[in-house]
Amino acid sequence: MPASLFDSPLFAQLFPTGEAGRLFSDSAAIRAMLLVEGALARAQGAAGVIPEISAAAIQRAALEVQIDPAALAESTGTNGVCVPGLVAAFQTAMNAPEHAQYVHWGATSQDIMDTALMLRLRQCLKLMEADLRAVLATLATQAGQHATTAMPARTYGQAAVPTTWGAVVAQWGDPLADALDDLPDLRRKALLVSLSGAAGTASALGTDPTALRATMAETLGLADSGRGWHTDRTPILRIADWILRLTMALGAMANTLIALSASGIGEIGFGGAGASSTMPQKQNPVAASALSSLAMQTGPLRAGLQAAATHEHQRDGAAWFAEWALLPQLCLAGASALTIARSLAAGLAPDADRMRTALDADGGLILAEALSFALAARLPRPEAQAETKRLCRAATETGHPLRDVALEAHPDLDQALFDPAAQTGCAPDAARAFAARVRALQEAQSEN
Repeated sequence: MPASLFDSPLFAQLFPTGEAGRLFSDSAAIRAMLLVEGALARAQGAAGVIPEISAAAIQRAALEVQIDPAALAESTGTNGVCVPGLVAAFQTAMNAPEHAQYVHWGATSQDIMDTALMLRLRQCLKLMEADLRAVLATLATQAGQHATTAMPARTYGQAAVPTTWGAVVAQWGDPLADALDDLPDLRRKALLVSLSGAAGTASALGTDPTALRATMAETLGLADSGRGWHTDRTPILRIADWILRLTMALGAMANTLIALSASGIGEIGFGGAGASSTMPQKQNPVAASALSSLAMQTGPLRAGLQAAATHEHQRDGAAWFAEWALLPQLCLAGASALTIARSLAAGLAPDADRMRTALDADGGLILAEALSFALAARLPRPEAQAETKRLCRAATETGHPLRDVALEAHPDLDQALFDPAAQTGCAPDAARAFAARVRALQEAQSEN
């Protein structure tokens, strides 16, 4: 097995990450850190902390300089962080010592690395949002088209009462729509600039470090928390929580799709099926299985990040190092889950005939709840339940449909009671409400 599924050529098609995969490379990290150094210099030049001419030279060089990650390995191994080696390499590459001396003025490695991370997380969330909107659009179309397509609802894996395919899809989609609704607030609270110096005191950042941080935040398009957050990893945990919610919702969808496509049910077809190496008759739900596995991975990764959020004193190397190992895997798991879900959702093909057959498969016993409440209109509730159980036993023992047995015993019952499509409750409304919700989200996006 490779160290990571997400940068493995062997598993690239099973766990695709799309463009998000490029955000968690050494080259992307270095490029983001250089952008931060340039923005820091620009803000300091405008504030008079360093000469403006030097600030301009640093910012221009930050956009042009290329630094080989391998060249920083020795320094990183010695210092525990890559920034000292990066700053030295950057200063050398500038070939202008009179300006290069002001690179990284008053900042600390964590300021640069955390801010650079936020730039990459911002792009990651943007890519994930695009996939999330595509998944929602496809699910909303399914929900609207199949709001009244009756099928068995299942609890504990067994047929329970009638529902509709549209309502099942809405059940998957509403948590995803909630996540989309939460994105603006997440960006505002979590995508933060970091600038507070070696121990959070900003002692080497000039006479007004608060204004300097605010300027730097505006330059980079990040939010300013108004304080240092070196040891407060809440911003990271907020993003991790959002990704966890997504993957849990998508994992639930995947697990249900696997069950609905299983032999003996077969009510749903979808893309992403694979062949067995030895059983020619099988079409394994590979893509859905990969999606489910990603949901399994994100929980432990989130738990690890929680443990890594307990930083000691004003800076903590060990906890911070642990975060580096966990966060990229969590982000790429979320990106991969959405990539797979987008393809799966586009290939969903409900089989209405199989669904109807499944509703009738047990002789109409799936309508026992509806029958018990119809009888409760004329009998005390306990007696109605006992009578329903008796009728179900009679139907099972005789092999006759519950409808026939019940109407023989209670000929005045409404025959519509035994139409599964008439017993789906608010399921059609839930499906239509979800479809309308997604349409509203799409309209709001187009207006913006």
